[in-house]
Amino acid sequence: MRTTTNLTFSIEEARRLQTSLSKRVVKHDDLPRAVKYVAGVDVAYIGNLSIGAVAVLDLKSWKTVEIETSLQRVHFPYIPTLLSFREMQPAISAIRKLRIKPDVFLIDGHGLAHPYRLGFASHLGVMMDSPTIGVAKGLLCGEVKPMEGYRAGDWSPIIHNGEVIGAALITRAGAKPVYVSIGHRVSLETAIRIVMDCVRGYRIPEPIRRAHIFANRERIKLINEAKKVNLYGSQA
Repeated sequence: MRTTTNLTFSIEEARRLQTSLSKRVVKHDDLPRAVKYVAGVDVAYIGNLSIGAVAVLDLKSWKTVEIETSLQRVHFPYIPTLLSFREMQPAISAIRKLRIKPDVFLIDGHGLAHPYRLGFASHLGVMMDSPTIGVAKGLLCGEVKPMEGYRAGDWSPIIHNGEVIGAALITRAGAKPVYVSIGHRVSLETAIRIVMDCVRGYRIPEPIRRAHIFANRERIKLINEAKKVNLYGSQA
């Protein structure tokens, strides 16, 4: 039976597209040898609106050199393992506003470490044909050995159906790991190195952390504007 998620798309069609696009994921390094600009991508929500945010950082100075956001109406429901279809539009809309071209994007989500091998990071990377790395806060699929006593920079492979699909990476001693995986045009070893290069005292790498901060600032701004409308009947 056809399960419709909106007027023009279905879960079955989304699965077929995932399978097709997963075959286009490039798993080796195809990015500048000297990475200068690293971008973080995050998406926040308020009601039926999504806020895409991209923060571009200079890897040497750690200054935020550009921030862009995009407000979009949500057209795809939340469905586990199909999150990329919900977040692609706000993310790409924000990225298209950039004047600076990042060398690599760190995405708040999975890449290859996905049951269908096409998480948000891989989907975005293939569609933009840009180097991307998935950095997720939780494990979506696969198994990882216990990591008690691991130090910052240590990692353990994520194994799913006998395949290494990513790495559980300790970014800060005593903190839970983040789950790093190939997005597109970056090897797993390089992805781990870049993520560690982007850690600045927090569990989450700095580009994603800053994108998250700016996405939530926009979210709070919208909430406050909505409160004014409710309180006064019109915007003050």
